[in-house]
Amino acid sequence: KQVEAMKKVLESLNLNIVEMVDENATLDGGDVLFTGREFFVGLSRRTNQRGAEILADTFKDYAVSTVPVHDSLHLKGFCSMAGPNLIAIGSSEAAQKALKTMQQMSDHRYDKLTVPDDAAANCMYLNIPSKGHVLLHRAPEEYPESAKVFEKLKDHMLIPIANTELEKVDGSLTCCSVLINKASEL
Repeated sequence: KQVEAMKKVLESLNLNIVEMVDENATLDGGDVLFTGREFFVGLSRRTNQRGAEILADTFKDYAVSTVPVHDSLHLKGFCSMAGPNLIAIGSSEAAQKALKTMQQMSDHRYDKLTVPDDAAANCMYLNIPSKGHVLLHRAPEEYPESAKVFEKLKDHMLIPIANTELEKVDGSLTCCSVLINKASEL
């Protein structure tokens, strides 16, 4: 029901929808990190190589690299984009190993923002014309040390978000969103 409801909304926005029809393919949004230049796809319990291949076939103008995900549900469980060219990354060994893989696979050099807590690295960057750089990040009462790191981003409007309840069922900030870059006449 949720998939059909989302499909109807996206169709109403006249967006191009690609459906994976290969029943052997799995691709979870939490494993897809788009940097604006390329895609990194986490190979996890919910995403496989075939799913990554279908993503690459769909977005032929972008490089698609796979990253093994260990000790986390998704790739975005320990990294996300925190700004243009800026990857927020957790401090765990698994997160740092994944970052090293991403750096080796990319021709581009990204800046990194390392936070002490992997879960806090899941943040949401928005470039809003009237506001500029906006970053939704985990609240200080949840991850105080990581919040201090985000506070160093002086050119961002920072919006702390409490996510404790959703985290109990493995939900993170990016799980609660669908970002659509659409003209403002909506």
